[in-house]
Amino acid sequence: MPIHNYRLPQGRVEHLTVQSSVLVDNCVGEHLERTVAVYLPPGYDESDAAYPLFVDLAGFTGSGLSHLGWKAFGESLPQRLDRLLDSGAMGPVILALPDCFTRLGGNQYVNSAVLGRWADFLIDEMVPALMADYRILPGSRHRALFGKSSGGYGALAHAMLHGEAWGAVACHSGDMAFELCYLNEFPRTLMTLARYDNDIARFVEHVQDTRKMAGGDFHHLMMLAMAATYDPDPDAPWGIRLPVTLDTCEVIAERWQNWLQWDPLVMIERDDVQSRLMSLAGIYVDCGSRDQYNLVFGARRLAARLGQLGIEHVYHEFDDNHSGVDYRMDESLPWLFERVSHLLS
Repeated sequence: MPIHNYRLPQGRVEHLTVQSSVLVDNCVGEHLERTVAVYLPPGYDESDAAYPLFVDLAGFTGSGLSHLGWKAFGESLPQRLDRLLDSGAMGPVILALPDCFTRLGGNQYVNSAVLGRWADFLIDEMVPALMADYRILPGSRHRALFGKSSGGYGALAHAMLHGEAWGAVACHSGDMAFELCYLNEFPRTLMTLARYDNDIARFVEHVQDTRKMAGGDFHHLMMLAMAATYDPDPDAPWGIRLPVTLDTCEVIAERWQNWLQWDPLVMIERDDVQSRLMSLAGIYVDCGSRDQYNLVFGARRLAARLGQLGIEHVYHEFDDNHSGVDYRMDESLPWLFERVSHLLS
């Protein structure tokens, strides 16, 4: 049985409000006023020191705000940081936990013509707001970005597309090898849409109006959110079009190709992506060997390709699945700290 952490966080949580301008053009009526929870480490008020910035990206249906909460036989993210600090595994950091939840249930943290320019929000709006209000070490080399699942994808996508904004990243069980983790979800999603006469807008509006969402609907909504992210159509209802035919579930090559351009295993073949990855102080990737979304196969491919390209990285595979693996942060957070703090001299 895991040990429960009874100790209250020793630092302080504040809430920063960012009024976004880059999200204005989103097509789903997304809220523009976003909350970023900020965990200041123990001793922050008694010191003039500046600290590295750690940014936590939540998984799909999650929010950074949820990572502040109590957990049975577990701990919140601030409690974890305190424990790692007390053990000497890492030093103090300022932790930002942005609320990037969307009306479609989650976020991949990239720019979308439908869901909004979330990469720009994080880099051009959230980070400057944090820098203005808190004692954060200057320069991107002192910033770490990490997350699991969709958050892991977001961290890796930022490393590949916006590496100049971050010092090191950690991807836990992130989305990749799209043909393995997404395509097999479409048959079930289409069966559900058929109950709404294949009307995507009707299904989304049902989800918006229901008092209690069925468990499977979360997965179907996730697939629609992925479509709005990877192949947005601002002229379609909710900006969503699928890469498969609605009646026979056959792949529509042009649309699926639009999805694949966002697959880390495709992006890594770009020269500009390789250059950004090589510029980072650290890339950490891990995945469970029994991941139920087949993500371990993509993680293995990515690690192999990084090695072939001579891009320094760390890859760990562990005996577990996709769920309940926050304990992996005991490995990644100290590793990230070493990468973004060893440059302090």
